[in-house]
Amino acid sequence: MGDFRIELEGEPWRLRPAQKPIRPIVASIPHAGVSVPRAIATRFASSTIAGLPMTDWYLDELYDFLPELGIVTLIATQSRFVADCNRPPAGEVLYPGRFETGLVPTQTFDGDPVWTERPDAAWIEEVRLRVWQPYHDRLAALLDQWQQRFGSVVLLDLHSVSSLPNRIAPQLAEEIFLGDREGRSAGHLLRETIHQAYVQAGFTVSVNHPYKGGYITDHYGRPPAVQALQIEMAERVYLDEQKPGSRDPVLWLTACERIRSVWEDFVPAFD
Repeated sequence: MGDFRIELEGEPWRLRPAQKPIRPIVASIPHAGVSVPRAIATRFASSTIAGLPMTDWYLDELYDFLPELGIVTLIATQSRFVADCNRPPAGEVLYPGRFETGLVPTQTFDGDPVWTERPDAAWIEEVRLRVWQPYHDRLAALLDQWQQRFGSVVLLDLHSVSSLPNRIAPQLAEEIFLGDREGRSAGHLLRETIHQAYVQAGFTVSVNHPYKGGYITDHYGRPPAVQALQIEMAERVYLDEQKPGSRDPVLWLTACERIRSVWEDFVPAFD
């Protein structure tokens, strides 16, 4: 394919600063972005792909209360089809023996092709440098700043996922999926504090199955200095999974209230 260039509208990330009192927590939302540069959009394999399946729809809006709780939040603006900020830069395996998507996905979780032509090295390097790397540079800087300020920091990587079966997992029964790379990226107390807050709010919770954390959790989680935990939430908690791009007002408002109550429960534990 040779030389490949994309034009971005603005930064590949946006930051919501924490309000006082600031807490030693950084939130990352890498899959809610829906921006797609034209040079990439013209290569989508179908109208279905152009609808951006695999997006964590409206997750940035669902968690818009985090700054009020003193939590700084970093949000990717670009679609994960442009560059997936929760995947390793060189294609390292996170889940041996299981289907995985890469930094530039070539198939969806259902196995549908994403592109009319497979991304070559120039394409992948362009989006790595222009989208993936700036997100991680900003995230790493935040973690370093907060670690220096507080001595240690908690990184919460936030996601949503369809409950429907796909190549990664069967039908999902639980609503919340906590992942700490089998205890390697965070301490037991952090995971259990968050686990119990969700359970007490009436959520069903699974730990490290089928999701134990992606690249962000795996790469940055280095207890005790940085504890990283991935929080996956079934889309059905706040969306109609048959029409994820639209929102039912009653379901949405109920979910917002429930989720905020959970975070208001566990966040003070990290003062």
